Amino acid sequence: MSADTSASTSADADRNTGPGTSADTGPNIGPAGTAPGTAPGAGPGAGPNTPLTARTRALALGVLASGMLMIVLDGSIVTVAMPAIQDDLGFSPAGLSWVVNAYLIAFGSLLLLAGRLGDLLGRKRVFLAGTGVFTAASLLAGAATSPAVLIAARFLQGVGSAMAAAVSLGILVTLFTEPGERARAIAVFSFTGAAGASIGQVMGGLLTDALSWHWIFFINLPIGLAALAVAARVLPGDRGAGAGRGLAAGADVVGALLITAGLMLGIYTVIEVERYGWVSAHTLGLGALAAALIGAFVARQATARTPLMPLRILRSRSVAGANVVQMLMVAALFSFQIVLALHLQRVLGYGAAETGLAMLPAAIVIGAVSLGVSARLNARFGERTVLLTGLLLLITLLALLSRVPERADYATDLLPLMPLAAGFGLALPALTSLGMSGAGEEDAGLASGLFNTTQQIGMAVGVAVLSTLAASRSEGLLAGGASEAEALTSGYHLAFGVGAGLLVAAFAVAFAVLRPRTR
Repeated sequence: MSADTSASTSADADRNTGPGTSADTGPNIGPAGTAPGTAPGAGPGAGPNTPLTARTRALALGVLASGMLMIVLDGSIVTVAMPAIQDDLGFSPAGLSWVVNAYLIAFGSLLLLAGRLGDLLGRKRVFLAGTGVFTAASLLAGAATSPAVLIAARFLQGVGSAMAAAVSLGILVTLFTEPGERARAIAVFSFTGAAGASIGQVMGGLLTDALSWHWIFFINLPIGLAALAVAARVLPGDRGAGAGRGLAAGADVVGALLITAGLMLGIYTVIEVERYGWVSAHTLGLGALAAALIGAFVARQATARTPLMPLRILRSRSVAGANVVQMLMVAALFSFQIVLALHLQRVLGYGAAETGLAMLPAAIVIGAVSLGVSARLNARFGERTVLLTGLLLLITLLALLSRVPERADYATDLLPLMPLAAGFGLALPALTSLGMSGAGEEDAGLASGLFNTTQQIGMAVGVAVLSTLAASRSEGLLAGGASEAEALTSGYHLAFGVGAGLLVAAFAVAFAVLRPRTR
């Protein structure tokens, strides 16, 4: 699940680029003097400003969107097949969680490093390598015959996903430099992330029921191979800030080790909260160590000669504000994507495929809004206004879900709420544009990696906080003699309510930090 202003970041830039941009304090995205439809190093043997045809850029966008769709699908498609995987490979209940956790730890901890490597070594090169690793790991996961092999394959999938996802937005913003085109491209890219989870739930149920759980991984092979073949031909062959110097342009090895270890440890600590509790020695000790590692990383970036993450990127109000808003929003929307699915299955008795189909109207609404109107709305009213409107719709959605009856009727209690999912289609493209708006060409990969990292942190925190609160409420009610359906529904209501509160906080941050567009 996961967009921002167009290229301009000041009032002067806003006058030059026209409507659809937001005021900010950071430098413009895109190389100076690059005309719309050009990109650095656009293919083998191409010069730095070789123009790309509209067809080539459309194919490149298709590759980037397909890669993101594959990554998002992989996250949601696995959750539906977990019972079948447990039965076939003999996972223990605790061990089964590592089918998801191994992926999340690798993915979330490597995004920032992968984004910076894209700036230094070339974003196309990192994207191709990541897609190749992910595809090969999918083959290994599908062929797994033991828990250890599947968990190792899932970790490798996370590594490949981090490499590909971290640079995708960086490639996109250098391909589409004209504000209107960029807004439309970001809308397409954001749609794949927003709707992919619902599509994955449908596909996971169908593939598992019709074939076997192995095919939820094998399905990635034709997509990955096709993406590699097309990407090698159409993606621009830029070399990022290194411009021929590669890692010598910014190889902060110590910083890379600090941030990767800190994020890996922090994500592990958060996802294990449900097992150990928030105030256990395990959680507090490892959490403190993770915070110390990340703090040491930030201190090093302020003094390093070639920092992994130049702190100048956070001087942009749009970039800093968008990342905070995204973290809060993604944490909250766990309650819609996962908790609602749990309510459908565990309280209303839906099967895996039925649950996916029940969520499909939301994906359709998201697609219609993000692909149909979000770019025009961003251009007319500015990303900040569109983001705030989307957040209001989502706050309403979760607030109403917190009042859904125990034995809800889908047609009368749930389906009428699905149009409010339009808030996703409004908020995500606007947020992505804001998150990329303040980065210069040399930092586009880093900004992309940072934006994806905050998304994963938000997801991990949302899973830990909301699932723990819901489980605690349900267990307390069960102990008091409530029925299982009543206890589960009350726990889910609490998760929806807390999610709505997180969205209110996201709205407050967006309103206070993000600047209205200047004309």
